[in-house]
Amino acid sequence: MFISKNSSDKNTIFSSKQSINCKGKLISLNKPLVMGILNITEDSFFDGGIHNSEKNWLKQTEKMLSEGADIIDIGAASTRPRARLIPVNDEIKTIKTSLQSIRKEFPETIISIDTYYSKVAEIAVNEGADMINDISGGDIDKEMFETIAKLKVPYILMHIKGLPENMQLNTNYANILEEMMLYFSEKISKLKLLGVNDLIIDPGFGFGKTLEDNYKIMRQLECFHFFELPILVGISRKSMINKLLDIKPAEALNGTTSLNTIALMKGAKILRVHDVKEAVETVKIHEMLNFKSSV
Repeated sequence: MFISKNSSDKNTIFSSKQSINCKGKLISLNKPLVMGILNITEDSFFDGGIHNSEKNWLKQTEKMLSEGADIIDIGAASTRPRARLIPVNDEIKTIKTSLQSIRKEFPETIISIDTYYSKVAEIAVNEGADMINDISGGDIDKEMFETIAKLKVPYILMHIKGLPENMQLNTNYANILEEMMLYFSEKISKLKLLGVNDLIIDPGFGFGKTLEDNYKIMRQLECFHFFELPILVGISRKSMINKLLDIKPAEALNGTTSLNTIALMKGAKILRVHDVKEAVETVKIHEMLNFKSSV
């Protein structure tokens, strides 16, 4: 739940789960975490084709860790608008190769796998991944929830309407916040009945939403504290910045930092970003100003 101290106090108290269990290791969320994006893809909207060799993905991982990343999120399938789902075996091959390499070089790193396939999730966790980040909320692969329950790893549950290839063609909502709350309520209930307790929710900025929808969600991000679960925000260099400011993704770092600051003030616990150094600095400034999202 979230409550304001009083009408004249701008600080807000947010009550939510304050740690996640990664294979027996408790990761504190008292201070917001930074998740560095590592796309091992050819066609991701911002960095596609840059990190898809061992030399480059190890170099980028080292850079993000040296800048203060708490988690590395590896993705082998683009989920940009109009991207088609890739064959599961293709994703497995890429994930296994990159994960084995990164785990060997950086054995203590917390690794998340960005996948919508349960088979990829299972193989990745068996190869050393610590958590699963599913943009489909279990809708692409109906076995995902049961697989997560069996694997006993943290699960990032994201809101999306449709699939990446068609999500921006159907962005009509009677009331987007009500629909999102119902979406999360139903899925969280299913997961908890299966015994999944380490859940993180992601509003899914840019996934089946208009420009106006994205900013409405950001304005009312506090609503999602109703679930008393950590909130992940991923707005790094996305079109909600680029379209509004009429710029390209390469020019969107300032806009990203601005929105990340707002997200932290509204209680976000994890920032998923391409630019780790700037996000870590944002967290430090937020903490110093005492806009803390903990009780």
